[in-house]
Amino acid sequence: MNLNEMGKNALAAAYELQKMDTAKKNEILKIAAAAIVAEMERIIAANEKDIEAATKKDMHPALIDRLKLDEDRIKGMAEGLQEVIALPDPVGELLDDYTRPSGLHIRKIRVPLGVIGIIYESRPNVTVDAFGLCIKSGNAVILKGGSEAINSNREIVNIIRAAIADGHNPDILQIIDSTDRAVTAEFMKLNQYIDVLIPRGGAGLIQTVLENSTIPVIETGTGNCHIYVDESADIAKAIAIIVNAKTQRPGVCNACESLVVHEKVLYELLKGLVTSLSPFGVKLCADEAGIRALAKMRSTDFTHATGDIHNFFDRVIIATEEDFAAEYLDYILSLKTVANVGEAIKHVNRYNTKHSDAIIAADEAAIARFANEVDAACVYINTSTRFTDGNIFGLGAEIGISNQKLHARGPMGLSQLTSYKYVVESDYLSR
Repeated sequence: MNLNEMGKNALAAAYELQKMDTAKKNEILKIAAAAIVAEMERIIAANEKDIEAATKKDMHPALIDRLKLDEDRIKGMAEGLQEVIALPDPVGELLDDYTRPSGLHIRKIRVPLGVIGIIYESRPNVTVDAFGLCIKSGNAVILKGGSEAINSNREIVNIIRAAIADGHNPDILQIIDSTDRAVTAEFMKLNQYIDVLIPRGGAGLIQTVLENSTIPVIETGTGNCHIYVDESADIAKAIAIIVNAKTQRPGVCNACESLVVHEKVLYELLKGLVTSLSPFGVKLCADEAGIRALAKMRSTDFTHATGDIHNFFDRVIIATEEDFAAEYLDYILSLKTVANVGEAIKHVNRYNTKHSDAIIAADEAAIARFANEVDAACVYINTSTRFTDGNIFGLGAEIGISNQKLHARGPMGLSQLTSYKYVVESDYLSR
C-alpha cells in the first residue's frame, strides 16, 4: 500500500469533484445507494466475519451492536444517501456580497475543503455516511476504519468504487485496509495531500490523532453527556427522559452517562429510577448523598424487593472522580447531588466533554442560566440528549459530532465540510 499514491489520487479526484455540478454529484450518490442495496448479501457476509471475530475477542455487546449490519441497517445506509441527495448543495453558496468605497466588489463563496481523511472505529455505517457527505460537499475522502470492522468497510468501499467506476473517478473514495498502526501513523502525516483529518471513536483514538497528526484535525466523538434534574422538574417526565437517554442505545456518544440531581428531589427521583432502570441492569455509581438515599429506601420502600430491583441495589457503588469523567458506553450511570443550579453547572462544566448536556426543569431562571452557562455543543431543555444527531437536526447523515469550537461545532453535515474563498473584482483597480 502506497499512501503517497493514494494521496495524489485523492487530490486529483478532488479537483474533478470541484468541477461537478449538483446533478453529477447526486448521480454518483444514487448509483452508490442502489449498489449498496443490490449487494446487501455481500455486505452482510463480510460483516458476519467481523462479528465472529469480535465475539471471539469478548467485545462488549454494546460495541458489537455498533458493529453489526443487518438488512434494515444496510437499507438505512442507502436511505441516508438518498436524504443527502435531497439536501441543498452548499458548494457555491454566496455567503456575502458587498462593494467597498474603493470600487472593490467582494463576494464570499462556499467551497469544498478538498481532501478529507477520516479515522474511525467499530461502525461501518460511518463508511457510507462519510462517502455521501464528502462527495455531496465536493470533497474526496480517504477512510481508515478500525480493525474490528475491516471486512465490512472493505466490502462496502469495493462495492461503491466498482459501481461508480463506469463514468466517474473511483478515487473520490479510497480506503486504507491495513490494520498496521504504523500505516495509520504515516496516514496522519500526509498533510501535503489531505486538508483535514476527522477522528471518530473513543478518547484514546482521538487523543492519538491530536498528538500525532500534522494535518489539521476536527475533534469529534466522546460524549460524557449529563442530565441535570432541577428541584422544579416534573419527576415523572424526568424519569422517562433519563430512561430513554441511558438505555435506548447505551453504546452511542449521545447517551446519558452522568446524572446531576437537586438535593430536594433526590429521594423522589431515585425511587422512580430504581423501578424504571432495574429491568435494564443499570449499574449506579452514586455520591455519598445518593448512597444514603438509596440505603434508606431499600430498608423502607423496597424492604421485600426481589429480582431486578434487588439486583439493582446490589450494583450500587460509591462514585469516584473517574466515574464522573467517564464515557461508559454501557448500562452504567454516575450520580452527583447538588444544592442548586449553580453547583450543577459547575459539575457539568468540570466533567463534560463539550458534547450534549440537558436540564429538566420548570423554573425559567434555572433553564436560562443552564442554557447560557453550560459549555457544550448542544444544550437540551426538557429533552433527551439522544437527539444529538445530524439526521435529526436536518443535516442528513452526519460525519460526526464536533466537541471543539473551530472549525465546526456539534453535528457536522454538508456545510461543515466546506470552507470559503473571496472572489474580488474591480474595474482594473490597482493599489
